[in-house]
Amino acid sequence: MQRIGIVFAVLTGACLLAQASAGERIFVWPDMAPGETQNDEGITQPPKAGEDPPVTRVTHIRRPAIDVFLADKPNGSAVVVLPGGGFAKVVPDKEGSEAAPWLNALGISVFVLNYRTNEVTPKSEQAWRRPLQDAQRTLRLIRHNATDWKVDPAKVGVLGFSAGGQVAAILHTAEGEAAYEQIDDIDKQNCGTDFSMLIYPWRIQNAAGELLADIKPAKTSPPAFIVHTHDDGSSSVGSVLLYAGLRTNKVPAELHVYENGGHGYGMRPVANSEIGTWPQRATPWLQRHHIATP
Repeated sequence: MQRIGIVFAVLTGACLLAQASAGERIFVWPDMAPGETQNDEGITQPPKAGEDPPVTRVTHIRRPAIDVFLADKPNGSAVVVLPGGGFAKVVPDKEGSEAAPWLNALGISVFVLNYRTNEVTPKSEQAWRRPLQDAQRTLRLIRHNATDWKVDPAKVGVLGFSAGGQVAAILHTAEGEAAYEQIDDIDKQNCGTDFSMLIYPWRIQNAAGELLADIKPAKTSPPAFIVHTHDDGSSSVGSVLLYAGLRTNKVPAELHVYENGGHGYGMRPVANSEIGTWPQRATPWLQRHHIATP
């Protein structure tokens, strides 16, 4: 696995990409993100007592960035990982970078997005809107750099956990319609997903027992792999409804509802649950859809 970092520089109004040392990040926007007045990269919170292994939680993100994990033997596929955190924080390891070894081994390059958190989001604005903008910009950025990163622009998908899964579910049916105004040539690229893996997507069902209004399965929706647990407080019924909508529209989809395992497990096993096997279920699905190397 190769981890690279690239930072943005702004020169005479043009957005230029420059190679940086390993471990640095790529900022998603050339300057401030839409609607922002600050460029803070976020505050990493101390781990909770007794967590083993610890979990990273980042708050107050105003300048979104991606960590890049390129496959040693890329097959052209790429995945943008959208961690969870209830929009108040982002969990970039347990629900982010820990997916990279698995996907890289399948020839898939990985881009973990630290999207904006909701400290300054007005009550009139949906909490998912700014993360959606960041995700769409990231998809465009990957396609813009497809040659350098050995990515096929038609094989760029998303892996969303919890709140990131809510964003990914909305993105999945957005029909490539951008949630922000074009700012540069990067935004001429497609901002849609070619496939989605939705892992315990958070609150995608409304109080009336229906999918959120912004999730609209259609015949043109891409393939989806969906995972939930029966005992998740963020009900698996939303995932079932999304699967049913895709099934009705004859869109290839696979749904796994485990009896137990709760919420927030990310890439880690849970005691007395089979939920840790979900990547093993996802691997043949990725291979069937020619996303993963057999």
